[in-house]
Amino acid sequence: MKPVRAAVIGTGFMGAVHSRSIRAAGGTLVAVVGRSAEQGRSAAEEFGASSGTDSLDAALDAGVDVVHVCTPNASHYPYAKKIVEAGVAVVCEKPLAIAPDEAAELTSLAAGRGLVATVPFVYRYYASVREARNRLRVPGADVPWLLHGSYLQDWLADPAATNWRVDAAAGGPSRAFADIGVHWCDLAEFVTGQRITRVSARFGSSRAGRATEDGAVVGFETDHGALGSVVVSQASPGRKNALSFSFDSASASYAFCQETPESLWIGGLASNEVVLRDPSRTGAPAGLPAGHPQGYYECFADFVADTYAAIQGSAPSSGLPTFADGWRATRITAAVLASASSGSWVEVS
Repeated sequence: MKPVRAAVIGTGFMGAVHSRSIRAAGGTLVAVVGRSAEQGRSAAEEFGASSGTDSLDAALDAGVDVVHVCTPNASHYPYAKKIVEAGVAVVCEKPLAIAPDEAAELTSLAAGRGLVATVPFVYRYYASVREARNRLRVPGADVPWLLHGSYLQDWLADPAATNWRVDAAAGGPSRAFADIGVHWCDLAEFVTGQRITRVSARFGSSRAGRATEDGAVVGFETDHGALGSVVVSQASPGRKNALSFSFDSASASYAFCQETPESLWIGGLASNEVVLRDPSRTGAPAGLPAGHPQGYYECFADFVADTYAAIQGSAPSSGLPTFADGWRATRITAAVLASASSGSWVEVS
């Protein structure tokens, strides 16, 4: 089978991550698209692509099978729409679009053309996350009644720190929640099978003058009657990428931390247990041999490999995050924004 031919739009950190994952998944990086031809050529050399350009049309004309969109948030919708309308598969960074109706349009367009269209909710690919999901999905397992956790970073704790994400015109009306809070909500729904139905949100900032929130506290309820809360921050000193959750049923609690991803903590009434990642254990998720730590890069490469397998005709895995999941994230974000503005509970459409 021929390798998947890919192009990347965007030359920043995420463009580099996607490019690395394309190669790790066995794909061929044909082109990198930058803001200028010079920037495209420079990134192509850095990322190991065959060519660099400032034109999406040129990348599409090169006969690519998929385009990865890794540009500022406000440009995701027009780029993804053009790619889908060209009949090419697409991997689009979240948010899929700033507005839910735009995300809905992209989801419908891709489905109507039968295209593989995915969004990198890559934390789904940690084996410990899948372990929690498998245990909670066993027939007869107690349904969690309390879902709680946080996603904390510190890259904006420095008052001088800035990039395009703090500009609402480029990043959208929500920053911290739309950027990282949606990852936590995606995991909560993916692992438990429950859906967030309504939210009560408050926003805050560590520094005056920023157009979008540094952090959020979001309470929520689910379609299974569970209560939940998540604390999100991009300005908590010392917290580099601390995504954690605990999903608690009457008989057991399941806790995971992304910064120590090789284990799943399971709390019980009589004793607690730490389950280490080990694919040789009966029923455990497949992956790297035990003792070989699985990290962010591995999860990203697994996500891209899963996407490419679907492009090549394999049945999508049960965990492959698609445009429908990206659309879902925009609807939760819209409800969080509305609640933070009104001070009231808001239903997720």
